[in-house]
Amino acid sequence: MESSMSHHHPPPPDPSPYTLPPTKLAGEDILLCVDVGPESASEMKVAASGGGGGGGGGVPYPRLEGIKQAILLFVNAKLSINPDHRFAYAALANTAGWIKKEFSSDVDAALAMARTLRIDPTSDRADVTQLFKSAAIEAKKSRSQGRILRVILFYCRSAMPPEFERLPKLQKLFTLDVIYLHDKPVPDKNCPQKVYDTLVDALEYFSEYEGYIYESGQGLTRILFRYMCVLLSHAQQRCTQDDNDIPKSLTSKKLQSTDIVLVEEAVPMSS
Repeated sequence: MESSMSHHHPPPPDPSPYTLPPTKLAGEDILLCVDVGPESASEMKVAASGGGGGGGGGVPYPRLEGIKQAILLFVNAKLSINPDHRFAYAALANTAGWIKKEFSSDVDAALAMARTLRIDPTSDRADVTQLFKSAAIEAKKSRSQGRILRVILFYCRSAMPPEFERLPKLQKLFTLDVIYLHDKPVPDKNCPQKVYDTLVDALEYFSEYEGYIYESGQGLTRILFRYMCVLLSHAQQRCTQDDNDIPKSLTSKKLQSTDIVLVEEAVPMSS
């Protein structure tokens, strides 16, 4: 007679806890390229003391000087995070040219760059093809050393989209970030939206990791500095820009008339 004993199976072992294996981020070689065309002389505003950060009563400050200060802030902060990062510098007039080609962690090189940069009032075009060609060459050198290359382009022209060649051999070798400072749109005079779209196109075509692009037509140095703080993020640690909700505004949001209507509509009417 067969046994009617039930079979008891031992409980399954507890699943092992999830662990994220440690990985080492590659050191960044960062090429900062500054537009020195005529619009780099346009004024930005530094908030006056007690002005609350508004742009109305600010102290005039040329864009190029604001960019220099933003670069010095960026380099010092980046090296405070990791002294292994390295920097090189270039300028964009009609085309891009080196200011300092050798990548280094020397802060004095950033100061020398700031003293060297001058506005070129004769620049009447902006071809960034050579910038991307040089970046691709340097990126291969960086990769051979276990590093990655990032380009940060500061662009200041409101009526002149940058020119570049679509060269497949240059694709996805480096990460591209862009900060675009422009004038307010004026019909038949400038086209900052067209310029911005061209810059986005270049970023999407060339960038290896998630590249960020920020623009401002307000002319406030604090906005430029805020964007530079976001660009401190390592290229290998980024979320998509659409998911990036920083920096958050510190000013309280004013209640709009549409908000009032929605609140009133949400309150049930008493019978």
